[in-house]
Formats: sequence, structure tokens, C-alpha cells
Amino acid sequence: MILKLISILLPWRLKRLFLNKLFKYQIHPTAKIGLAWVFPDKLIMAAHTKIDHFTVAVHLDTIELNENATIGRSNWITGFTTKSSSPHFKHQLNRSAKLVMGKSSSITKNHHIDCTNIITIGNFSTVAGYQSQLLTHSIDVLENRQHSAPISIGDYTFVGTNVVILGGASLPAFSVLGAKSLLNKNFTEQYILYGGVPAKAVGTIDKQAKYFHRQEGFVV
Repeated sequence: MILKLISILLPWRLKRLFLNKLFKYQIHPTAKIGLAWVFPDKLIMAAHTKIDHFTVAVHLDTIELNENATIGRSNWITGFTTKSSSPHFKHQLNRSAKLVMGKSSSITKNHHIDCTNIITIGNFSTVAGYQSQLLTHSIDVLENRQHSAPISIGDYTFVGTNVVILGGASLPAFSVLGAKSLLNKNFTEQYILYGGVPAKAVGTIDKQAKYFHRQEGFVV
């Protein structure tokens, strides 16, 4: 705990060296963490990645940010590490508490990301707006125990503001999830606008939409 507190106060260049050496993280020289409490068991930040101020990320096995991926301000990213001695999730032998973000993907700000099971966010995808919840675990009332399932968000997707995505759900590549939707199913059809509570296909999207053909993650 003392070492973590010290690292928060260091200038970034020293902090990166400190984290890489003492915590065995893999943080590229061009990556950056702001004034944030980010301490998974394993942290991999590729070139030009960023985690912004006031984000908390704890109790995960791994956070992996591929090139140009970004996590914005004030996000709460938690999990339930597989190294825990707790009886929770012991029936899930292959569970992995990870957040994996593809190239040029982004999570904006003020979201709750529960990585009790793995969450993957594809290349050039955006978890946009504010106050969305990605929840990989819940209580299995039939078995009376905690259970978890992964969440998959495909390449070139756009996730609208204030949504809920539950464990086991999948948003396919080249698709949009509308604001305030509940995604609780494994969808597969691309170029679709999904929306509603629970979400369903509500329309098609032109395959030539420029968002789906970006070469840079940042949208002006």
C-alpha cells in the first residue's frame, strides 16, 4: 500500500519506471496514466495508450490496452481476481478477470466496468457517454451462488450513453447499441442498430458509414 501511494505522487516518467520495475507492469514509454489508482495484478499498456485522472482499477487479473486505446476520467473498473482464496466463483475453473481493449478503442468517463469475467472491447470501438454499467457477474438464483460470464464488444462498435450490458452478452462488430439500452443477449448480426430494454434489432446501418472505416480512433 505504501509503495502504491508513493507511485501516485511521482512525476510520470519516474512513475512509469517505478511501476514497471516494482510491479512488473509493461508500460510503453509513450503510454501514460494520470492521477489514478490503477493496480491490477498485470498491466500492459502499448504505445500511445492512456488512462486518465481519477480512474480506479483494482482486483483484476489483467488490464491490457493495445495501441492507442484510452480510458477516460473517473471510471470505476473492478473485478474479482482469480488469485483470491474466497469460495466465490470456484466452480468456474477457466474464469479470467481481465479487461482487454483493442487498438484505438476507448472508454469515455464515469462508467462502471465489472471485470469479474473477461470483457473484450474491439478495435476502433467506443464505450461512449456516461454512467454505463458492464456487469459480468450476478447471483445464480437456481444454484444460489455467484456466477459470471464474459462480455464481448466487437470491432468498430459504438455503445451509447447510460446502457447496461450483462455477462454473456455480445455486441457484434460494425453495430451500435442505443442509449439507455439493456444488452443481455449474444447478438451476431452486423451493421445493426440494437436498442431497447431488453435490446433488440431496431434498424440497419449503411455499411459505408464513415465510423466503420476509420483509420484513427479519435473522432473530431
